[in-house]
Amino acid sequence: MKKFSILLIASALIASCTQQNISIVTTTEQHAWLVEKEIQVIDTEAKADVIIDRSKTDQTMEGFGGCFNELGWEAITSLTETDQETIFNEFFTPEVGANFTICRMPVGANDFSLDWYSYNEFEGDFAMDNFSIDNDLNTLIPYIHEAQKHNPNLKVWASPWSPPSWMKWNKHYACASSPESVAEQYRNNLAFEKQGAEGTNMFIQEPAYFNAYALYFKKFVEAYEQQNINIEMVMPQNEWNSCQNFPSCTWTAKGLAEFIGKYLGPTMDEIGVELMLGTMERPSLAMADTILNDPDAAKFIAGVGFQWAGKGAIPGVHKKYPLLKLYQTEQECGNGKNDWKHCLHSWDLMKHYISNGASSYLYWNIALKEGGISRWGWSQNSLITVNKEDKTFRYNHEYYLLKHVSHFVKPGAKLLKTGGAFSNLLAFENPDLSIVLVVQNENAEPKKIILNVDDKNISISLKANSFSSVVIKSVKLSRRTDPERS
Repeated sequence: MKKFSILLIASALIASCTQQNISIVTTTEQHAWLVEKEIQVIDTEAKADVIIDRSKTDQTMEGFGGCFNELGWEAITSLTETDQETIFNEFFTPEVGANFTICRMPVGANDFSLDWYSYNEFEGDFAMDNFSIDNDLNTLIPYIHEAQKHNPNLKVWASPWSPPSWMKWNKHYACASSPESVAEQYRNNLAFEKQGAEGTNMFIQEPAYFNAYALYFKKFVEAYEQQNINIEMVMPQNEWNSCQNFPSCTWTAKGLAEFIGKYLGPTMDEIGVELMLGTMERPSLAMADTILNDPDAAKFIAGVGFQWAGKGAIPGVHKKYPLLKLYQTEQECGNGKNDWKHCLHSWDLMKHYISNGASSYLYWNIALKEGGISRWGWSQNSLITVNKEDKTFRYNHEYYLLKHVSHFVKPGAKLLKTGGAFSNLLAFENPDLSIVLVVQNENAEPKKIILNVDDKNISISLKANSFSSVVIKSVKLSRRTDPERS
């Protein structure tokens, strides 16, 4: 009789983990965030398409987010206070929407600022007596404060697009002149002979300038701390190999290694701010190697950030330096159309970066007005688009794609390696031991797949041309007396 009672209890536990412990949310081009109601759990000997083994894990996830840009703040604040509250609640309040936990910000102006500025344009002020973040008091600081209201534990990290212009040999914020195709209002007026080039140092390679720039970073961190914003990590230069017509500054690997190893690294270490190498936008392991193997620089570098063509370097860095923290720092930004085609590309990017060791994944523009045009004339995508005429907004396809991961995958989750013939997915185990699968069916017809989790087969149907998030809480998770989990 006692044995029969135990079997009844075990059967009840197995029954309880069917419908209520498996949830599926799906997005197609036509319909976003559909909560699936009919989910079939089967016990079959059929061959599984996806095999989940909890023992096969890779990196621990830190989180997901975007970048605080001035043009994003301008777009959001053109809406009603009610709509603004809706947006910040959706992006930042835990367990509500996107669950953003880590975001990036610029140090001074970037390509999506309202205009050029730095925190000190007084030439020769090596002591930084005129340093000021006054520009940010009306834009970036309230933007971050509003996000913090909804998530007080939000992590913020920063990188410059350009140092103060007087620290560069061409005395200009840009590296390249604006192309003739750019409209007059977007041009930078940089003379042709003042242009720089990839593979050269635009930053003046002298100790006085290095010291002043390290102090500039320190004063930035301390000034933001006075605004109750903790800058937890910095990267020394956005896209340090790219000569752009917007704020930019090229460095050689040798020059950047010297700045990190002898100046910025010790200064950030002194104030307890983490430093990562980045952002890497070239597919070159050798460029990273030059800095990561520099004896002075390497001891201060906690990780590497990658974006754009840097996706070609992340597999090699992850393999060669498995203990280094790796970030995807800026998703490729599209062309302002925010269409489904680019959403599909974004999924390929997400799979690539996360499968190759990225523990944080960051979108670029959180919000932009219709057209997504930057101060320097470049149209880009955003998670939400604000209509300038009627002051309404909409969530774009890429928002829902990102939410399919960020809403369910919690900080501390482990990336899981999967087996089986079906591989168009990402799999994670959360700290609460739930399994999260984000799956794409790229076909024009619905597709059924069988998942094997904890030795139990789960059959699910994927809508045509869709993304789905599958959250599984297995029998073992319900049985707190299971000796394997107790």
